[in-house]
Amino acid sequence: MTSEEQGSLRLSEFQRLIRSMYHDKDVARGIDGTFMWLMEEIGELAAALRSGTHEERSAEFADVLAWLVTIANVAEVDLSQAVLDKYGSGCPGCQQLVCTCDDAEKP
Repeated sequence: MTSEEQGSLRLSEFQRLIRSMYHDKDVARGIDGTFMWLMEEIGELAAALRSGTHEERSAEFADVLAWLVTIANVAEVDLSQAVLDKYGSGCPGCQQLVCTCDDAEKP
């Protein structure tokens, strides 16, 4: 196993990790409060994308993903299954593995 493989997490593993660390606090905060934290992190990611270092961008991407997973946990959504259901067979718009949707359309 390579060092990259040893340091990787599957989405389902990450969702379980976040659940085990924060679930009681997250449920108490609720979806609305958790969504506000996600929005704050998205703002921080936007700032890092404009003028941050690679390390700052990386940290903000991780924060955004963690808060997204947190909301999924509170809403009882299995993100791995949701991603597989929506994108596992290709683009939801054109059903191709390489999207052929018109650029003006949201795939």
